Amino acid sequence: MYRAILPEGQIECERYDRAENGVDLYDGDDEFIAFVPYANLHALADEELYTGDTTEDERSIM
Repeated sequence: MYRAILPEGQIECERYDRAENGVDLYDGDDEFIAFVPYANLHALADEELYTGDTTEDERSIM
């Protein structure tokens, strides 16, 4: 699970695809949720960052 961090809030998604101008977000049923332009995307974080299941060396960076 991932979280797209936007200026207005967050969108949870199961997976994402990178496009030329932004990312396409999809839910667990592989249904399209949203297109987020890179200009509006602050970060795309792995859900493990919020649950504390990662080690210090692991980071989700876009």
